[in-house]
Amino acid sequence: MERSFQGPVLTGSSQGGVNTDDVATETKATVEEPIDNLEGIKKERAVWPKQKMGFPPNIVNSVAENVIKLYNPFRKYDATTEEINPMVEDSDGVVLCMDAKINFDSNSAYLQTKIFDLLNETQENQRDRDSLRWISTTLAQGWNKTSWRTPENLLDVGGDATVHQVTEAFELITSDKQVLAILVSIFGGIIRHDVIAQRIVIAVHDLEIKISIVVQLQCRRVDDAKALITDNGLKILACDDLDEAAKMVVKFSEIGTLTKQAQEDVKF
Repeated sequence: MERSFQGPVLTGSSQGGVNTDDVATETKATVEEPIDNLEGIKKERAVWPKQKMGFPPNIVNSVAENVIKLYNPFRKYDATTEEINPMVEDSDGVVLCMDAKINFDSNSAYLQTKIFDLLNETQENQRDRDSLRWISTTLAQGWNKTSWRTPENLLDVGGDATVHQVTEAFELITSDKQVLAILVSIFGGIIRHDVIAQRIVIAVHDLEIKISIVVQLQCRRVDDAKALITDNGLKILACDDLDEAAKMVVKFSEIGTLTKQAQEDVKF
């Protein structure tokens, strides 16, 4: 599933490699073919590798059959990614999928019980498991476009977040010692900003969080929210613009990295 295509997309590369992202960046050999989510994928669409990836004519039909077989379970089981690496041709001209990685939409767990019953939680990071109910892909997309940096953790507590929920989210984020600064983005009109700001202040105070926190505010009761944030004596800074807030929190994290390397305690 690809947000920029608003649906599923076939992605392939004629160049091999373990890290597909590096292959896409370094070789420029990646090609993409969007799929109509309602129409699905038909054989005439599945032969796209012939024109775009240089498959020999004698195996194009075999490749197309594999692509269709891969797409059907992708849709049936609510997958978000289905990666085959590598897809090869053997000495008899048979196309084989040698290795695969499949990711499933965690929001479909209640529908795909057979799939999620196979989950081995002992193989997962505890923080990752805890964060499943918080994660927000939308926020991740916005952050990466704004700050040009990859966040260590990214959580969405929802517009009706209680003090307990906000505290639990901060506790989860700060349990990762690599986190050196936190950006909180409050937007929309679901809840008054002075209410959520107050809950943030309480959570930061109760947890005694020492790292810098930047809070970006928009919409309802912004002035009241800013007053609550700036008058609390905690290391919380208010900011109107998301781009400026992102740059600010990145700068704090860079300073934090330098101070850790120098083993100095810098007060902001």
